[in-house]
Amino acid sequence: MDTIESITKQIMDDPRDAEFTKRGEKPVFSAPSTALITIVGQSPSLDAQTRGLCWNDRSGDTLRKWLDVDKETFYDSGKFALVPMDFYYLGDVPGDKGMEEPREWVAPTYHPEIMKLLPDVKLTILAGSNAVKYYLNQWSKARLEDTVKHFQEYLPKYFPIVHPSGRTDIWRTEHPWFDETVVPALREHVHAILGK
Repeated sequence: MDTIESITKQIMDDPRDAEFTKRGEKPVFSAPSTALITIVGQSPSLDAQTRGLCWNDRSGDTLRKWLDVDKETFYDSGKFALVPMDFYYLGDVPGDKGMEEPREWVAPTYHPEIMKLLPDVKLTILAGSNAVKYYLNQWSKARLEDTVKHFQEYLPKYFPIVHPSGRTDIWRTEHPWFDETVVPALREHVHAILGK
C-alpha cells in the first residue's frame, strides 16, 4: 500500500510535473491518517505554494471563518486533510480572471490513492466548481449554485460549497442565502465531527 511519502514522490517524479520539481517546488497537500474531514479545493495559490501549505492565504482565512476553526486546529490537530484538485500553483489567467484551472488528469491519477490513506474521514467538503464536478460527477448537468443550494442532498458524505476566494464576494452579496443557510449548516456539521 502506498504511503503519503511514496505518493508525494510519485507526484514529483511524474514527467508532467517536471517543471515544478526542477524549480524545487513540492506538491502542496496534507493527508494525516487521523483526518476526520477532507477539504478538496482548486489549485494552490502562489502564497500557498510559496509557504507549502494549502489554504495559507486570504481564501483560507475566509474558509476557516466559515468553519469557525482556528489555524492551529486546521493545520496541527491532524483532523483535516487538505487535498486540492491540483498540487501546484499553475499561474494566473491574464485579465484578472483568476488562476489557471487544475489539470484534469491530476485528481483521477492521485486522489484515489490519497483517499485510501484516510480511513476515518466522515465528511468531504468540496470547495469550488472543479471539486464539485469531479466528486459529484456533474461535468455538464448542474450549476454550482444549484448544487450548493441543495447541499443536503449530498450529505453525509459530501458538502459542496462555493470557493471562498475574493472573487465570490460579490456573488455572496447577491445570494445571501449562502451566508444565512449554507455557512451555518457547514459549521454545524464540522463542529459536530470535531466534537466542539
